[in-house]
Amino acid sequence: MDRSNLSNKAHGGTAGTVPFFTLFGTPLRLHFSFILLVTVVIVKDLAGHQTTSTYTLFLVAMLASVMLHEVAHALVAKRLHVRTLEVVMFPIGGLPRMERMLKPGEEIWISIAGPLVNALIAAGLFTYLANSHQSTPFPKPSDLMQPNDVNLLGLIAFGNLLLVGMNLLPAFPMDGGRILRALLSYIRPEDEATRISAWMGRMLAISMGLYGLLASQFMLVFFALFVYLGAAMEFAAALGRSLTHGIPVRAAMMTEFHTLEHGKTIRDAANMLLATSQQDFPIMHGEQVVGLLGRNLLLKALAAEGPDAYVAGVMDRDFLSIEPGNDLAEVLPLMAQAGRCALVMDGEKLVGLLTTENLSEFLLLRRFGMEPAS
Repeated sequence: MDRSNLSNKAHGGTAGTVPFFTLFGTPLRLHFSFILLVTVVIVKDLAGHQTTSTYTLFLVAMLASVMLHEVAHALVAKRLHVRTLEVVMFPIGGLPRMERMLKPGEEIWISIAGPLVNALIAAGLFTYLANSHQSTPFPKPSDLMQPNDVNLLGLIAFGNLLLVGMNLLPAFPMDGGRILRALLSYIRPEDEATRISAWMGRMLAISMGLYGLLASQFMLVFFALFVYLGAAMEFAAALGRSLTHGIPVRAAMMTEFHTLEHGKTIRDAANMLLATSQQDFPIMHGEQVVGLLGRNLLLKALAAEGPDAYVAGVMDRDFLSIEPGNDLAEVLPLMAQAGRCALVMDGEKLVGLLTTENLSEFLLLRRFGMEPAS
């Protein structure tokens, strides 16, 4: 199976997110924390009896600026022949998930594209305000929470400048941290470069959080928490890539597993689930794989269809299949998007399963120095 087919088999999305919309072929998904933040801000706005229409316009404009920022990343990545599997929107901004590891030069160009778009938006708004002879005094932090019709465009411009400044901070998960990691990768191993950038991200988050607590700026504490988590997530992802780069799928796959015939019922699948430690079952028609039935799908089918329904009617036909020789580092992002199990196929023959559980165990053993079997 070639790389493009492998990528196209991925479906679904990151856990804890909901689909928002697709732009230029890139799915944008909202993390639950992003939705929570917007809800809190709107409720606070209504409780404070602010000018809701102006405040809503400001929020929509800033959301659009962040979206354009992320779309710029995806478009430059596409130009460099790197597919963006999805963009997950967190309160601190978007985290793009690429189909493969980026080379340092690619990461620099992709990372700088987002802040450049925000800088262009700010420059365009300031130019318009200057040509129309409208003053744009430097806003106070409270102005961003209580915009009015007079200062709205100026605040949107300053808001985009704030996005530029924040994203160019040399710390993960900001774009500046990615640029720093890319520059360090020219002289240091990728995992060490990531560790340095992630450490700076955590230090930035701790400093931001302490200042927020001392100044009673609890929204700043909220953002600091997600900067810290984002840095930790990026470090974990980079560590996973470093531990799997150059390692074939066959080294981590399960080779002892059970399958179900397409004529079996949900009752049969449930009994198999109880009798074994396996939670994902390939569905077979003779020697051919026709679907995949996971634990969650099985339980949903049991509740909706009953125990006598056939597995063939509820199985997932659009499963992720990979080859035993595929690089594990390239499979990791696809596993995160496709779900908890992939089928390892040697041509048309099923030779193994790759699940999130055995992949985690493999990474743990690798981290402690165990070399994979050849």
